[in-house]
Amino acid sequence: MAFAPLICIVDFHHARGPEVEQWFGLEEGSADPSVENDWSNLPFMALSDGAHASTEDYSYFTLRRAETPKHPASSLFGISCTRQLDASKLIDRPAEVTRSTVQKAVVVVSDSPQYFGAIKAQLGVVTAAWFAQRDFTDVEILQRFSESLPTLLKNQEGEADHYFGISLREMIHEFKWQTLMLFFGSHCERLCMMQFALISLIPGLIRHLQDAADPKFNSCETNLVMPTSLKTSQRSSLITYMGLPLQLFGKGSLFGPYTPLQQLDLLADQDTKSYIVGSTNSLLLQQRDRYSDILINLDEQTVNITSTSLQHALVLSTPDRRWIDFLTQTVHDTWDESNPSRPKDHGYAGSEEFIRMQFEEYLLAMLSAVKFKAYQEKNKDKEKIITEHEGDPAGEFSNNYIHAWMQTENFRIWNKFTDSHLFDIVEPRHPCSGGLSIEDVQRRLAHSQHHYLRANSRVPHRQIEHLQLDERLQNSREAIGKQLAVGQKKVSSAFDSLWAQMEAVREAQQKRQEENRLAKESEPNSPGISASQHAQANTQTTSTRAGAYLSSWGAWASEKKKGWQAGRSASGTPLQSPALPAEPSPGDIKRAEEFKKDNDGFVDLENPLSSARTAPAEVQGEGRRESVFFDAEKDVERSKEAET
Repeated sequence: MAFAPLICIVDFHHARGPEVEQWFGLEEGSADPSVENDWSNLPFMALSDGAHASTEDYSYFTLRRAETPKHPASSLFGISCTRQLDASKLIDRPAEVTRSTVQKAVVVVSDSPQYFGAIKAQLGVVTAAWFAQRDFTDVEILQRFSESLPTLLKNQEGEADHYFGISLREMIHEFKWQTLMLFFGSHCERLCMMQFALISLIPGLIRHLQDAADPKFNSCETNLVMPTSLKTSQRSSLITYMGLPLQLFGKGSLFGPYTPLQQLDLLADQDTKSYIVGSTNSLLLQQRDRYSDILINLDEQTVNITSTSLQHALVLSTPDRRWIDFLTQTVHDTWDESNPSRPKDHGYAGSEEFIRMQFEEYLLAMLSAVKFKAYQEKNKDKEKIITEHEGDPAGEFSNNYIHAWMQTENFRIWNKFTDSHLFDIVEPRHPCSGGLSIEDVQRRLAHSQHHYLRANSRVPHRQIEHLQLDERLQNSREAIGKQLAVGQKKVSSAFDSLWAQMEAVREAQQKRQEENRLAKESEPNSPGISASQHAQANTQTTSTRAGAYLSSWGAWASEKKKGWQAGRSASGTPLQSPALPAEPSPGDIKRAEEFKKDNDGFVDLENPLSSARTAPAEVQGEGRRESVFFDAEKDVERSKEAET
């Protein structure tokens, strides 16, 4: 049976304190819900500590709905709008009003917080209008609001997820990589909004908080069924198949966006194993070691982790730092002071939807990596296992964190109702996996700086800021990048110059050879020369040209070496390089002969290549030759004249 939303008025009586004055939306003949369900703390939840310091404030809280023959026990959710009015402005001031101000709250109780965004907008307008009447006995406007509320909620059904809470952009902009962590703040609305924004990062969790009001509730696990089908084209099907939303608030867990001091006994109960709660009372800070493992102070924007085991588990891995740094930088680059809730360019990057998609991708990859880790451990002794994913992908999400999560009830439920091969659906790989870089070192230094400041509060933060680590690391990174670029340019220029000179020599050689060939073809052949002699002459010419080419290479390299040595001697730096071989190796000669044999079909035994690979004595001894290749052509002509 669906729960019909209720409205009530909570008044702060000068003698009795906060109390419920009147209910709206009850069926005729129904009992007082606060009595029937034991909501003795409802007035204290609706009128938060410190609400008198604000003209308007909101409070969010959870209530336990008692079991009846018509419905099981479940969680309900309340939102209140608190305002105050100068007692002297009342049209008809009652005698019981003895204080200078009148403080009241209008409360809406619903079975889901999913549409609190729409409810808050209407609640704020209605409460302001009721106070503007200056006559609290006239409650017609509240009666009409109660009658219209079911229609308002019905119109919201079937719509896309309605997220409410503080802007995710503001949360990341303020807390940066500390985002994933309890809550204290003097401003109740911001305190509650931060918590709702945090849990909304887990896809679908806002719609599955039926066990959040009491640590004894466990209906979610009781009714949970493992999905047996998947439509990858549907995002909702994929999220369900992957085991989302993670059931953070099941048996032993509690969610109380605003928790008054009257509920501290529930936090200390032995059945309460974990919770996310918020408080505006500074007395909680004095007992933080008793009531919290992690305390997030929104007024001071600090995160205090008192649990030693959690300190190790919550240390971010290198890919984690890289991922949250990317997200933070994207928000920073699109930040608009006049409207922090949206990017200054009104684009997708840095928007609320962009942030949610990044967290969704991260969670899916982590869940897949954990399943792959379990698969590896289970099949480590088998020969044939899936090896397409290298190493342990779960380690990229911090082994300490993964190990700590695997000890929780939340993990047990998720692992029980999900397929063992989720890594076949989503790749088990961190969104920012990769090797270590200079940016990673900078993140580690910033992380260490933060922990040092937190561990040693006697050192002023401004003193550490004077180190200017970010600026120095940025300068060093730019200097290293410039030097690498200059070095690369110099090496590239040297190789380009060397190659250009070699190409120039080769082109000159080819040009001279072509000119000589054309000149020889124009001359008539001598009648006295036989075909075999002509072929032998061609073979010798080819051998001589090959030797000339190698000899020219050696001479060119020798000249370059002398030039380099002279340059280095002038600068006072000696240069040593291996000497070039004066003669070709036997292996080179043999390969050349085999190559010639394959192409010509015979070998010139009288003039082997060993004689052609070495320049003639007169060429070697001549010190003023203009071109090695030109002299090699002269040697060929002289050898022809000698044969004729």
